[in-house]
Amino acid sequence: MSLSTLFTIAIVIILLRVFWLKIKDANLKSESFKKLPPKDQLAVLKECLLNNPTEGNLSNLKDFFVRQGTDLDVESYRPFMKKQLELTRRKDALAEDNELFCNEAAWLDKIRPLEFEEANDARCENRQEDYISNSLEGIARLYSDEAILRELEALAPEYPKAKDLAEDYRKLMELRESSGADDDSLAKLRKAKNAWEDNLLQIDLVAETKQG
Repeated sequence: MSLSTLFTIAIVIILLRVFWLKIKDANLKSESFKKLPPKDQLAVLKECLLNNPTEGNLSNLKDFFVRQGTDLDVESYRPFMKKQLELTRRKDALAEDNELFCNEAAWLDKIRPLEFEEANDARCENRQEDYISNSLEGIARLYSDEAILRELEALAPEYPKAKDLAEDYRKLMELRESSGADDDSLAKLRKAKNAWEDNLLQIDLVAETKQG
């Protein structure tokens, strides 16, 4: 088991990647939430479920898809909620809680951020910069290491900088695994994470032009 399992909660807080939406301020019945674009609504709903896996948050996510005219199979998520309830009754469940979080994140990443649909539309219309920017925004709203690296690698043939972003993310993973749980170590990890996210959303048009 990796060292990061010893301080799961701190790492999870640091690495949550819906970084421009403040869930604590979100009221799903408020007019401000209703006015959000669907892609932002989906991001909020996924984040709420990940942070607080309850029937209410699961129902809110399902209702979103119903309103969009599609369906979402939520039955496969309920075992996670059952497991979470079991772990709350135990004092030695930190490692299992870390594994559970990873499984929940992987489940949520199967619901692809709507930014990827916008990226596909832009690609079909030969709007290369919009294709790249929407793809990167979608990657920023993923949770699991596997999904982030997979999407970066898929983007790399048309956006060479994605290769560097993937390599830098692997270094961030290594830093996370070797980091201590003290304030200074967590501050260093937070700084590295913020730097990677800032770099992620800065489109390198020179690299794009060379590829084209």
